[in-house]
Amino acid sequence: MVFSSLTFLFAYLPVVLLVYFLVPVAFRNLVLLLVSLFFYGWGEPVYVVIMVFSIIINWIFGNFISRYRDTDRKRSRRYLTLCIIFNLLLLGFFKYWDFLAVNLNHLGLRAIHPLRLALPIGISFYTFQTMSYPIDLYRKETDPQKSIVSFGAYVTMFPQLIAGPIVRYTDIAKQLNERKITRDSFFQGVMRFLCGLAKKVLLANQIGLIHDEISALPQGSQSVILAWLGILAFAFQIYFDFSGYSDMAIGLGKMLGFDFLENFQYPYISRSVTEFWRRWHMSLSFWFRDYVYIPLGGNRKGLKRQILNILIVWMLTGLWHGASWNFIFWGVFYGVILILEKLFLLDLLKKCPAWITHIYTMFIVLIAWVFFAFTDFSAGLRYLGVMFGNAPVFNGLTLDYLRNYIVLFVLCAVSSTPLFKDKLNILQNKKLAWAAPVLAVLCLLVCTAFIVDASYNPFLYFRF
Repeated sequence: MVFSSLTFLFAYLPVVLLVYFLVPVAFRNLVLLLVSLFFYGWGEPVYVVIMVFSIIINWIFGNFISRYRDTDRKRSRRYLTLCIIFNLLLLGFFKYWDFLAVNLNHLGLRAIHPLRLALPIGISFYTFQTMSYPIDLYRKETDPQKSIVSFGAYVTMFPQLIAGPIVRYTDIAKQLNERKITRDSFFQGVMRFLCGLAKKVLLANQIGLIHDEISALPQGSQSVILAWLGILAFAFQIYFDFSGYSDMAIGLGKMLGFDFLENFQYPYISRSVTEFWRRWHMSLSFWFRDYVYIPLGGNRKGLKRQILNILIVWMLTGLWHGASWNFIFWGVFYGVILILEKLFLLDLLKKCPAWITHIYTMFIVLIAWVFFAFTDFSAGLRYLGVMFGNAPVFNGLTLDYLRNYIVLFVLCAVSSTPLFKDKLNILQNKKLAWAAPVLAVLCLLVCTAFIVDASYNPFLYFRF
């Protein structure tokens, strides 16, 4: 079940909100747990068992870790290690077993065979989310959750269960036990949800079709400009798809009384790749920083070790996104660029005009999206070849795409900046209080019309 579906918008969500607010406050975490398990089981009922098993194991280990963290630090660390191993093995089995088997087979080592198991939706997100709990317990950054129901509600919370943002236990520990919902906060959640829905349905889905069409063209029909248009379309699609989902998750969380941290801050206005990754998928960047980069030593053990740590983190970041060599290369590519910026490029960029640094950043980001978009590495290289001259610069088909879709590209470009947000702030004026509900209803009607009419409605990050 996806947020941008009629089933979710007009059946699941209204029923959930009705039940949630009708039951006594003391039972809301139980309701949240049950409806979230139902939400997850809608697409993959069998994997609900895996999720429940993960909840139980992590909660039990968490109790042991907290019990001994003050009196027997070594014992507490052993429980933490076992808990981390359990989570990584669970993730590794479902996500990386076939990848490992196929590559070993290519090397002539047939020790294991591919199992062709379906990947549990969102397993990368909820595994990282679950792992933050025992780690933070061991670090004494949070207190143990005595209620397995409340812990289960945290792990399974349907707004951000299958595509983030990655919510750490420490971020919402107090809210799990006590949260307050006001009329204003609920309405803010509704508006944020609808903003994300509009991003997804009106922008991501429409521009995504253009990318799919261009990338599927035979090489003889492509041109240099058309190839750049295609990867620009993908860049807009993945941004509005993922940031739209994050907006919807944050909005739903606010309706239920939770405040999730932001996940995007207009990354396409960045003036360096370093800045881009401070603005893109921030919950993942912070997770790797706090749970991998800093424990490895960060920048505290000299430049050579820092460079190695950056490469390790970015290789793992690529691998987290998918069990495929293109994702690993994508991660290492970004790692190398970030190292070069740290060594000398950032100093050069500070001396350049803003428009040059922005062009540089978008050039690197678009190249990286090619490796991300094509899981077939050779296909991605062929596409890059077209982008860099292995085709006519311009052809008739290019003109058709420019004429038909230039307005959509401009709209996406403007929407990826804070311009619309600044304009919408005008609605906070008390004299215009009537406009926000009207705009919300119109947005829902337009999005519903597009959903009814469309057959193309993917969520790209579901596969991670």
